[in-house]
Amino acid sequence: MLFIIALIGVLVVSLIIVIKSADIFVDNIVEIGGALGISQIILGVTASAVGTSLPEFGSAVIASLTGATDLGVGTVIGSNIWNIAGILGISATVAGVIGTSKAGLNRDWLMTLLTGLILLFFMIFGDISWPAAIIMIVAYCIYLWLLIKAQKKHSAENHYEDETQENQVKKDNLEDNPEESYESGKSVSKKTYAYVVMGIVGLIIGCRLLVYSADELGTIFGISDMVMGLFILAVGTSIPELVVTLSSAMKGLHDLSLGTVLGSNTFNILIGIGVPALLMNVPVDRISLTFDAPAMIFITVLLMALIKMGKGKLNRWGGIILMITYVSYAVIRIFVLA
Repeated sequence: MLFIIALIGVLVVSLIIVIKSADIFVDNIVEIGGALGISQIILGVTASAVGTSLPEFGSAVIASLTGATDLGVGTVIGSNIWNIAGILGISATVAGVIGTSKAGLNRDWLMTLLTGLILLFFMIFGDISWPAAIIMIVAYCIYLWLLIKAQKKHSAENHYEDETQENQVKKDNLEDNPEESYESGKSVSKKTYAYVVMGIVGLIIGCRLLVYSADELGTIFGISDMVMGLFILAVGTSIPELVVTLSSAMKGLHDLSLGTVLGSNTFNILIGIGVPALLMNVPVDRISLTFDAPAMIFITVLLMALIKMGKGKLNRWGGIILMITYVSYAVIRIFVLA
């Protein structure tokens, strides 16, 4: 009994370590990127979705390296289902409505759907190996390129107005504080680099403890690695997405809330499964092929259908339908198919 309590404690603590480490890593890597002159466009389109997906990615990689591959795959697929049906469902229900940008929604939703179909396609042929991994990683690079291109186009539309305002501000600042003329070239402190290393180490240790405790608890209670990944780890490692999405929806930052979820789902599959598949073959569970992956694709299509029915918005009723769908999926998966 004491061992079980200890494992639950390790699970909770490791989740906190993983989420906090991901936060520290992203914040400081963005600071370093800016100081090194890396485009704000690149940092902007990756920081939110990728940053919130680091717990799932780390768990998938560690699970693969330690032989608990089903745990990693389950975490990725379960997280994607939870992100849409759970997180967007809760956010729309609480906020009342989540608005959308048509161009951004179509691009990100189509990529999320295509990503799910790519995964399902490779799952049909059995284990996911390195050729599939390469295709997944290349697909993510193409998606990043599309995001950067779209962001550049958006920035160019308002370039003249923004540049005029910025130049005026700089001029006023330099008149008042001449010493600030070299501010943009300042170096990054050693502390920032130390935090990046700390974030990486925290992710490695936290994810290792997370996978170990989940694997042990699953063995004790007779729960398969796939089910543990689909629900316990998937929901736990998706806490960053829940926080960002819910707070964004409450503040009316609808593009950020939807973009975080859809971008995270794309990253989870193409990188979260693609990178581990480079290291070793990722086995495909039969139920994952016949039920979990199709359920993920169905929920992705359902999201767009609800937005269309809400005339371009995900309203409260849409959110409730998504939550009911998630509960139905969980009941069938745990009590009927497990």
